[in-house]
Amino acid sequence: MTNIIALAQQNRKELGRFLKFMVVGTIGATVDFGILNALKLTFRACNVDLGMWHLLGRFVLEGNLTVANTISFTFAVISNFAGNRFWTYPESRSKLLAGQLGQFFAVNTAGLAINLTVLNALDPVFKPLLGFYSYNAAKVVATIVVMFWNFFVNRFWTYNDVKLGQ
Repeated sequence: MTNIIALAQQNRKELGRFLKFMVVGTIGATVDFGILNALKLTFRACNVDLGMWHLLGRFVLEGNLTVANTISFTFAVISNFAGNRFWTYPESRSKLLAGQLGQFFAVNTAGLAINLTVLNALDPVFKPLLGFYSYNAAKVVATIVVMFWNFFVNRFWTYNDVKLGQ
């Protein structure tokens, strides 16, 4: 425990960045969950059924959930990019926007794949307990998993021009 405290004291700036990243992420998650629920409820109200999809012949994706989640995730990524570029990592603005945006897009495309995998795997697990709204519980788990992926990969690739402790 004392090692963790000593490490945190040495890397106060990184801890501050992680906290800012979490605030930006919370705003992004609010956008993500809000749009996801609005779309799922709209699909339900309009009797839209996009069926089940098979990915690589192995993974089953629920069409409505996959489409709604992809749209909502995309809006959250846009929100997160702006927040992280201008608040969490303002020092990184010296890096060309196009390159940084490309890296951020690549990281978040992989994040979307992770998110969709966890979401579609856990939705059926939660469905007996929560019914129609089971996707929200699955989305919470998927969001937590992807949060750590996004922070570490973005920190050491997308925002690698910002030195540790700077």
